[in-house]
Amino acid sequence: MIKFSIIGGASFRAQYYLRIAQALPDRFRVCGMVVRDEAKGQLVEQKWNVATYRNLTQLLKNEHPDFIVVSVSGSACPEYLLHLGELGIPALAETPPAPTIGGLTTLHEQLTCKGAKIQVAEQYHLHPAQQARLSIIQSGRLGNVTQATVSISHFYHGVSLMRKMLGISFEDANIRGMRFEAPIVAGPDRSGPPKEEKIIMAERDLVWLEFDHHKLGIYDFTKDQHRSWIRSNHLSIRGDRGEIFDNRMTALADYSTPVHLDLKRINKGEEENQEGYYLEGIMAGEQWVYRNPFIPARLYDDEIAIASCLKKMGEYVAGGPSFYSLPEASQDQYLGLMMEKAIRSSELVRTVRQPWAE
Repeated sequence: MIKFSIIGGASFRAQYYLRIAQALPDRFRVCGMVVRDEAKGQLVEQKWNVATYRNLTQLLKNEHPDFIVVSVSGSACPEYLLHLGELGIPALAETPPAPTIGGLTTLHEQLTCKGAKIQVAEQYHLHPAQQARLSIIQSGRLGNVTQATVSISHFYHGVSLMRKMLGISFEDANIRGMRFEAPIVAGPDRSGPPKEEKIIMAERDLVWLEFDHHKLGIYDFTKDQHRSWIRSNHLSIRGDRGEIFDNRMTALADYSTPVHLDLKRINKGEEENQEGYYLEGIMAGEQWVYRNPFIPARLYDDEIAIASCLKKMGEYVAGGPSFYSLPEASQDQYLGLMMEKAIRSSELVRTVRQPWAE
């Protein structure tokens, strides 16, 4: 049983952790939340049957979590992480860990360099589809991967996927970017479906990242694309022996024999199946390239990914390996900031090695 507390219990993201713990009571338990507003805290207690406290001191007097999830605004996150580091309490931080390069550097000096147990809940690469793609890359079926096009989520999330698919760590890059605006009918947002038809201007960002060691990342994202009903997500990976284009893989069995395989989601609970309703996994031909570790919980993909963060964090606190470190998250945020700079300036931007990359 993994026990964790949450700072920021009234936040949008905190609801994910509560739903996951509710769906997997034998795996996770939320032992207390910091909700500064008393009225909001009472609502959380009534809805989720979880104790809430007005500050961290009160929580730590009453609860003994394995780690604390810091689910607050980007501007508030560094202060909490620094305080937990001083107390020696492991923390799982939401993204990004700090909004500025200076803030990221401070976290590196005060936390990473001093051995604080901090990980970051960057979940996009843990989505079932991305885990399936990474499994294929790691199998060698695509050969040496040199190109990835990511059109799934904004800046640091997109960078994270790009780095994972390309096998990039802290390599520097030449960055070029541009922005195009066009009208679109507004779709869902964090508060839910649209309540009326409204035309908004949507920004489409296109960024070319040419990493050292001859690897290319292409970022293509339109504002709110990941929630849109009328804009599709896309990801492609190219190696010297094959490619993945969304949910289709083309690779060479030998130099004269191409093999075409679809990545197929296998769900239970469809048609006459009565085993429950959940994702079992993803297959490519006759092989499983992803198996859902949280069967039979009824979780959607983002919740599966966040549950994977919690599982890995529990293992990390118990002495297991790092799974998404503060330096990795800092590099994603740094590259995202440099991409924004390239878009605004319309000039070539060259990244430089940061302290956390040493």
